[in-house]
Amino acid sequence: MTHEDAGHYAAKHKGSKLNEAIAVKVREMMSGKSLSCGAAHAISVELKVIPSEVGVVLDLLEVRIGKCQLGLFGYGEKKRIVKPADEVDPELKKEIESKLLGCRLSCKSAWDIAEKFKMKRLDLANACEKLKIKINSCQIGSF
Repeated sequence: MTHEDAGHYAAKHKGSKLNEAIAVKVREMMSGKSLSCGAAHAISVELKVIPSEVGVVLDLLEVRIGKCQLGLFGYGEKKRIVKPADEVDPELKKEIESKLLGCRLSCKSAWDIAEKFKMKRLDLANACEKLKIKINSCQIGSF
């Protein structure tokens, strides 16, 4: 959902029940009306649930996600901090292209590639920006 949908995130989960254990952790870790991507993933690990379950709770509570670990949104006035890399290593390019679904790379695949190449997730997003590859399928469900 987009920023125009703010205040209406729950609409995409009609009939879903709030997981109170996740909701408690979200409320503890929130900053204002948002929760960072890193905090959402930390909750996922701590409570042994998949990230999308945390995402559903965030939507039901109308909590925004901020500070995407791939740099895609949530950085104040800048909104996103991704900049095209100066160059992309040919092996990295090959790995990224091997994981594309259509012309897009999933968030999970981006994380996996960054881990495999021992690089920051933001640097992987910068490489995708250089290659004009969009990242989709947020693990939390934000995009």
